[in-house]
Amino acid sequence: MSDLRDVAMSSKAWPFEEARRMLKRYEKGPPEKGHVLFETGYGPSGLPHIGTFGEVLRTTMIRRAFEVISDIPTRLICFSDDMDGMRKVPGNVPGREALQEHLQKPLTSVPDPFGTHDSFGAHNNAMLRRFLDTFGFRYEFV
Repeated sequence: MSDLRDVAMSSKAWPFEEARRMLKRYEKGPPEKGHVLFETGYGPSGLPHIGTFGEVLRTTMIRRAFEVISDIPTRLICFSDDMDGMRKVPGNVPGREALQEHLQKPLTSVPDPFGTHDSFGAHNNAMLRRFLDTFGFRYEFV
């Protein structure tokens, strides 16, 4: 690991540059909580897509770079803004007309048009988790 750490400490790749910038905050030791917390958010107002994946991927790349250059434990929290109101009905869901009456309601109060979960928010959260799990991301979902 020390050879990799040496290379990482001089790498010009942006995840390592960001990780080194973060590491400077902890020159006197790890944070009091004992880990560095990485966070990424998701608004489940529509089905997960490549942009959603990219958000988690970029955060994970910096997290992994930090783990290479530091022995401080890390955590990644993926949080869902599923209490946000549904601003518009996505074009790629069944029964779009029936969802019109639920505009501006929290996504956790909007019926799941696919009929598989308690709400549209829960459906999209489950899809995101399955997507992230398929690619082996290590995260905690809130």
